[in-house]
Amino acid sequence: MANEVSLQETVEGFIGGSAVLPCSSKESLNTTQNIHVRWRINNSQNVYEIIKGKVSVENQDPQYKNRTESFPEEYIRGNFSLKFNNLQHTDAGEYQCYIMEKSVNYASKECFVIAYFLVPIDNICTGSWE
Repeated sequence: MANEVSLQETVEGFIGGSAVLPCSSKESLNTTQNIHVRWRINNSQNVYEIIKGKVSVENQDPQYKNRTESFPEEYIRGNFSLKFNNLQHTDAGEYQCYIMEKSVNYASKECFVIAYFLVPIDNICTGSWE
């Protein structure tokens, strides 16, 4: 059995700055051992992954390496938000956060799908100061 919850939110940031893409389960968790979280962009690239409460960058797309981080102390509260550092134009896109929880018998998963848009804003000023 799979349950799906969708939410769209626009998150803006400045090139070179930081932004947090929110993603959370409606319920707090007893443990993170049965949780697998996947962050994807445009349903293809692997942006970030949390497996059994641990960050896994093994399959992370190289353009996100050393620029993304989460908040491990918040996992137990169901918060799997993702922070981007050193934002780039190429970060713009639709992000999906999948929270999958295996049931006690490992036969079913609950999946919450949350889509976000990250729209970097160029902070270069034009014109003259004179």
